[in-house]
This record gives sequence, C-alpha cells and structure tokens, in this order.
Amino acid sequence: MSDTLLFTPLSVGNFTVNNRILMPPMTRCRSAQPGDIPTDLMATYYAQRASAGLIITEATQISPQGKGYSFTPGIYSTEQTEGWKKVTAAVHANNGKIINQLWHVGRMSHPVFHNGELPVAPSAVPFQGQIWFYDEAKHSGEKLDCPTPRALTQNEIKQIVEDYRHAAANAMAAGFDAVEIHGANGYLIDQFLRTTSNQRTDEYGGSQENRLRFLQEVVTAIVNEIGAERVGIRLAPFITARGMNCPEILETIQKAAQFLQAQGIAYIHLAEADWDDAPQVTEEFRIRLRNNFKKGAIFVTGKYTKDAAEAILQQGYADMVGFGRPFIANPDLPARLANNWPLAQLIPDALFGGNERGYSDFPAYQPQT
Repeated sequence: MSDTLLFTPLSVGNFTVNNRILMPPMTRCRSAQPGDIPTDLMATYYAQRASAGLIITEATQISPQGKGYSFTPGIYSTEQTEGWKKVTAAVHANNGKIINQLWHVGRMSHPVFHNGELPVAPSAVPFQGQIWFYDEAKHSGEKLDCPTPRALTQNEIKQIVEDYRHAAANAMAAGFDAVEIHGANGYLIDQFLRTTSNQRTDEYGGSQENRLRFLQEVVTAIVNEIGAERVGIRLAPFITARGMNCPEILETIQKAAQFLQAQGIAYIHLAEADWDDAPQVTEEFRIRLRNNFKKGAIFVTGKYTKDAAEAILQQGYADMVGFGRPFIANPDLPARLANNWPLAQLIPDALFGGNERGYSDFPAYQPQT
C-alpha cells in the first residue's frame, strides 16, 4: 500500500486523521424520545466505526424548528449535549475523530413536527419533497408530502444564525473535534443559495451575493465562536432533486468557496449524487473548486469504490473520500478495504429507526486462519 493515498494520514484543520476514508453523515433515526437525545446505542455504533479516518455524524438539528424527520438527534439542549458526550468519548477511546453535522431542514419538514405550524424557508414556494414520520398510533413509519412553507422574516433569519452559533458551542462542549455545516441536499442553507427556492426581494435574495448572505452569516458566526480550523461545510452543487435545479448554483458555489477560503475553514465536503443516472461532477468544476479553495481540504462522498477513491485522491481533486452505505454493514471498513476482504450487505428495512438490528450488530470480518 506504499503507493496509495487512501491509507495515509491527512491534516484537517487542527488535527490529523489516520487515513483518507471518511464515514459521511447518514441519518439512522435512533435518538431517544422525547427530546431527540443521543443514546448509548448510538455511542456503540459510532465507536465501532472509529477506524475511519474521520466520522461525520448524522445530521443534527440546531433547534426544534430545524427538525424534519422522526427520531433524528438534536444539539440545542443540555440533555442532547450530554448524550453526545457519550458518543465522542466512545469514539475517542477507540482513537477516532468525530465531527458533528449541524442541520436546519428548512422547508423539508411537516407541521407534525411543529405543533401544526408550517415549516419555514427563504420563500413560500411549493415544491415536491417527502419526509419520514413515525406514527405512534400506527406503530409504523410513513412518508409525508411536504407542504408549501412560509417565508422567514429577517428577524427570524438572524435568530437561526444565532441557533447555529449556539449549536456549534454545544458541539464543542460535547467533545467533538469540529463541526460540519449542512449546506447541501435541499436543506435550509441550500434553499437560500438557489433561485428555485429563494425568490426573496430583500438583502437575502435576488443576486448571487444576496443569496450567499445567509451562508456567510452562519459561517462567520460559527467561526467566531469556535475557530475556523474547527469548521467544515457540506455542499451539493450537482444535486437537483427537491425542486433545487438552479441554473446558477455552480457559479454560486464557486463564489462560496472563495469566501470559505478567505474565512480559513478546514474543509469543503461535496455531496455527490449517487443514483445510477445522476448528474456527474465535471472535471472543470473540480479544478475550479480546488483553485478557489486551495488552503483547506476537500472531501467527496458519492458512489465510490476503493479504486475510484484512490483515483480521485491521486488526481488531487479530493483529500478524503466518503463511503456511506458500506460503513453501515462493515464497521471495520478500512481494514476490509486495505485487505480486500469481502463486504457485508446492509439490511434495508433497518436503515431508519429501530434498535441494534441492522445498526450495531454487524461483526468485524474474521479472516480464515
């Protein structure tokens, strides 16, 4: 493996990871209720996967308003912060590094989570999207269509920026190595970036500069709170689902990268579409992004194999590569990749909600002796 990059160390912000294999954020819906509190089971799950160069937690709501799916954890209350302390301690005890992903879903929500009130967004624009809701009466989960949201006021936007800052402070108190701002996949920050979801006529809408304002305010608040070296952001330039097919998004994200470099944040994490006929990230975009964000690391997550991951590292377009679903059934994924051991398969009906089945009960590989 001397000629590979996948198994070599990397400096990220103010710490060093042991390899370039990233466990990206994956929603698993196992938090304790009421209160969306991280559990001992979650600590076990993440600790089992601590051989990843870096773990980024499942998306974690920064406020009750930021919630859009049942059983997802939060990082705004004392109880949630205490729950996360168990997770970070377990990962660090296994020599791992772990980052908390900060999340506000915006319009990707439903009144069932907000006492009957509409979800919020930059603009009151109808769109097609669904969320997962566990119905206690039916004892089963179901997909619910998202309604047309209501537009945020400027004062509410300022409060959400403060919620991000407070969540980042809680993440540091909980022992995380850094935070990742979720600016991808059609959630609130992404909604502000795109013309299809942001039709505001005030300082947060219209021009690319105005549509970038919310992202910039969130990043600045968090950097001022915890330091730029402890901050990353996830972006999704080529994802078009959920009414997000914006003709200006690629240029907008390149401008965001210039701002993020000036801020000195640790990394940008690209969420790449992973379905069969998904749009591909172009080489031109990758080259421009690297030129606009030279000082920090670039992470990519998509439908990567070991060989494809090594190739993009060698090309210099990425510094870490995320393997999402393979980490679910293979807690020892780095060892399996290093030794070309076979990969176990996940249990589809155990992805969201439930107990240890399909979550923390996958064994490490036992090679034949």
